[in-house]
Amino acid sequence: MDTDKADAQSLEDRIQAELEDNIDEELEQELGDELLARLPDGIAAPPDGDVNRRQYFTELLRLQRELIKLQDWVVDQKLKMVVLFEGRDAAGKGGAIKRVTQRLNPRICRTVALPAPTERERTQWYFQRYVPHLPAGGEIVLFDRSWYNRAGVERVMGFCSEADVEEFFRTVPEFERMLVRSGIVLLKYWFSITDPEQNLRFQMRIHDPLKQWKLSPMDLQSRRRWEDYTKAKEEMLARTHIAEAPWWVVDGNNKRRARLNCIHHLLQQVPYHEVVHTPVVLPEREHKPDYSRHPVPESMYVPAVY
Repeated sequence: MDTDKADAQSLEDRIQAELEDNIDEELEQELGDELLARLPDGIAAPPDGDVNRRQYFTELLRLQRELIKLQDWVVDQKLKMVVLFEGRDAAGKGGAIKRVTQRLNPRICRTVALPAPTERERTQWYFQRYVPHLPAGGEIVLFDRSWYNRAGVERVMGFCSEADVEEFFRTVPEFERMLVRSGIVLLKYWFSITDPEQNLRFQMRIHDPLKQWKLSPMDLQSRRRWEDYTKAKEEMLARTHIAEAPWWVVDGNNKRRARLNCIHHLLQQVPYHEVVHTPVVLPEREHKPDYSRHPVPESMYVPAVY
């Protein structure tokens, strides 16, 4: 009976954490030192061993400040960065990417999430459709899924042959070594979650109209084929973990910890320094005596419904 109670409490805690995460996503957009200072110390006391929301917000904001310094360094030094985010469906890749890009310049740091290949792309060299998205100097590109689709969903769902997979495993180490030799900083993250955790997150999405769009037919199939995906992942990590571009596994069962750990690790991979900028001075507005402002017709205004 005590075990049943403990299991029920654990499930309740996990559901509560999911609900809080939905709220936090909106709060983070407005997060700054002033708002952070007003948060109560005991905000949403977490289960034992977890990170409470105040600690999470404080550390996230600190890490995002460091990401801005890294961004400035990438631009200043004309560095090229590619970060791959892979993992099971609902493992937290998208949430981590969002926290990385949240305060960065989208002209410098961009996310690439390619759709299924077209008929023409299927006849090309496999890596060809990814190459145009690689960065120039002073750019950071985050791939929300990448060329590793071939070793995962394409293989498990039968969208390619075993010969295609074998050729991928033979080619991808050389492809990545070429990227690194060209000066690209290449990082590969695999977000790992347990079977029960993925099941819970899928159930939360099914019952949340705002997140149902995240559930694709492929996602639903991934639940049924959990073990097939496990086998495919294990072989992928074993055969593509190379010295020039190793895999880094992120424990994704706790979303807050996963995001903080991933961003902290990413920052350690580039020996960046703070770039000194010229102080920003707002110029005085010029006044033109011969200019008169013309009124905007009322009909052009958006109706003030609220």
